Amino acid sequence: MTVLDRILSHDRPRSKWLGAALVIILVVLALAPFLFPGAKSMSVVAKILVFILLVASYDLLLGYTGIVSFAHTMFFGIGAYGIAIASDKLGAGWAAVGLGLLGAIAVSAALSLLVGLFSLRVKAIFFAMITLAVATAFQTLASQLSDFTGGEDGLTFRSPEWLSPSFEPFETEILGLLLDGKAFTYWLLFAVVLALFLLLLRIVNSPFGRVLQAIRENDFRAEAIGYRTVVYRTLSNVLSALFATIAGALLALWLRYVGPDTTLSFEIMLDILLIVVIGGMGTLYGAVIGAVLFVLAQAYLQDLLALGATAVQGVPVLQALIAPDRWLLWLGVLFVLSVYHFPTGVVGRLRALALKVKT
Repeated sequence: MTVLDRILSHDRPRSKWLGAALVIILVVLALAPFLFPGAKSMSVVAKILVFILLVASYDLLLGYTGIVSFAHTMFFGIGAYGIAIASDKLGAGWAAVGLGLLGAIAVSAALSLLVGLFSLRVKAIFFAMITLAVATAFQTLASQLSDFTGGEDGLTFRSPEWLSPSFEPFETEILGLLLDGKAFTYWLLFAVVLALFLLLLRIVNSPFGRVLQAIRENDFRAEAIGYRTVVYRTLSNVLSALFATIAGALLALWLRYVGPDTTLSFEIMLDILLIVVIGGMGTLYGAVIGAVLFVLAQAYLQDLLALGATAVQGVPVLQALIAPDRWLLWLGVLFVLSVYHFPTGVVGRLRALALKVKT
């Protein structure tokens, strides 16, 4: 038993290509402030970190337990609003961040427990519709309670001093980078996401995780051999919600702003579903690969199309098709192609190829 096995909870990538990709992503994300000091690039890598945790938490629910929920962004928003409201009312400081996070976790735990207990007895589409209704109601509530949430305008707040961009403890640059509060905030995100991702790996590879997978495969058989499936599904729902809440809190600390569109919109829920499918359900590593591919495409596809449109300038039909404002069309095409060629996700396909080579 190696140290790496213990860290990964005996859930190795099982593919050399996947393992190499994960190592490269880990190194690049760890050194991102030195490699990509620009504002846009740093925002992109920070979003990748947040989405890795958010999608991994949703995969616990969908990929490992077989539950389709549309309320995941609600818990994501609760975490973000918890930090924002506490910092807005109590002022900048770690006390406000701590109280906001604890309050958000308590609210998410209570709501997810209620949703689990009252809704998980129904099946498939009925549960999905219930969660969609709850998430929509929460988004409407957040928009209307302007005294607390800032309404449609959202809340802008100050973060603790050493997370503030103006905080510069060193006068000289280190490896070409002047360390400031923004860099420290990024490394806080990186450390928390890495730790929680490894914790999620431990959960899904524990006896509890094995029961969740048994329920996903055949809930009647799991019930027949003595497992109370409603209890396990509810616990999975609560755990998934708590990890999503922390992801929302991390996003709030990075942006220092929270609004309905940044955390509660249904578009974010669709993004989560797309990333899970692209990366591969029931793998967790799929959350990493899927988040990197999707966020990079979302951030830079329009720029690539602009370069392509310049290259084919003067060709009427082709120039119209590669126009930068058609980036959503091409993102959809890329998604269709990825599903067609990787029906089990990128991770599933790489593991299948590695198994084929071994045999």
